[in-house]
Order: sequence, then structure tokens, then C-alpha cells
Amino acid sequence: MFSGIYNEIVMVFIAAPPDFSRQSIHVGTLNVVIESDSNLAPHTPHLFSFQNSRCSSTHQEAKMLVLLASIFVVHIATCIMLFVSTIANVWVVSDDRHGSVGLWKNCTIDGCDNVLSYASEDALKAVQAFMILSIIFSVISLVVFVFQLFTMEKGNRFFLSGATMLVCWLCIMVGVSIYTHHYAGGYGTSYFKSHHGYSFILTWICFCFSFIIGVLYLVLRKK
Repeated sequence: MFSGIYNEIVMVFIAAPPDFSRQSIHVGTLNVVIESDSNLAPHTPHLFSFQNSRCSSTHQEAKMLVLLASIFVVHIATCIMLFVSTIANVWVVSDDRHGSVGLWKNCTIDGCDNVLSYASEDALKAVQAFMILSIIFSVISLVVFVFQLFTMEKGNRFFLSGATMLVCWLCIMVGVSIYTHHYAGGYGTSYFKSHHGYSFILTWICFCFSFIIGVLYLVLRKK
């Protein structure tokens, strides 16, 4: 019986090649329905387009997440370097490496107990004030950035974080410029034969980082 049905189906296929979109074949008491995915063909490009757009959106979100995480890490590093450069008394180092001076004390091999001879000068007080302000504004900018990251609507820019960080950048620029003019190279200190210490170098690095971070905050949009 089944061999006869099979032979009839084969004869039908040979006589009339089927359209695989949808075929109905009557073989005796059997109604054989042949259906393909041709009905889905018109929707296939839309399906692929939706999948591609979704993958593209996911890829952009991943890139944005990596960029924001990188900025966050650099911002934290900038805060730490600013703090270290401000409190460490290694702005100017004597060539014989027996002593160094910073914003607060004069350090020797025995320790950092000596008070600066020019501590009462307005230029040094201005440098101290601007460096402390730079730390404060840098920390405020970091806190504001984290707050905006979780509360701000998508599509908005980090204007407040960027503006605060640029204020930090201005404070660093003013402070380190005053110190460079008055004390860099040992002028005005007790070390006439000297060179710049790591605190002075870290401050200039923070100057560059704070400007880059501030501009990125102003340019980036939350996605």
C-alpha cells in the first residue's frame, strides 16, 4: 500500500515540479501539504537588518562603557597624583641629592622638619592655595561624574563634570606657573644647584590629564 502511495507522489513531482512556497497534493485518501519558508523570505532582510542594528547598538554601548571606565580610572589617578605632588616636598632637589624642598618644608637626609625660609612669601602661599583648590575641584568633578552617570538621562553631556574639571585645570596651571616663575631651578630656594623633583613633574602631568578629561566630559554623551 505504502509503495503505491510513494510511486504516486513521485509521479506527481515528475509531472509538475512543485512551487515550494505551498503545495497540496491529493494521493488517494491522503492530503500531502508541502510548505517551505518562502513566506518568510520577504521578512528575512528586515530580520537581518534588525539583528545588525541591534549588534551595532550593543557594540557602541560596549565601546562607550570602556571609554567611560578608562576616563574614570585616569581621573582617579589624576586625583591621587595631585594629592601626592602637593604634600610631597620634592619639587626642587639639590644636585647632590642631600636635600629637597616642596610647598611646605625643607627636607634633608635627617628628615623634613625644617621650615621653608620663604614660607611667608605671597607667591608660595598662592601656589599652596591653588594646589589645594585643584585637589578639591578634581574630587568634586569625580563625584559629580559618578552621580551623573547613574542619574542623568541618555543623550545628555557631562557638562557639570567637565566644567568642574576645567576649573581644576586652571588652578593647576596658575599654581605651577607661579612656582615655575619664582622657585623652579632653585631660584628663591636654598639650593642653587638643583633640578626638578618628581612632585613638580607630577603636577605638570596632572595639568595635561585634567585638561583632557575636562574636554572629554564636555564632548561625550551618555548612551
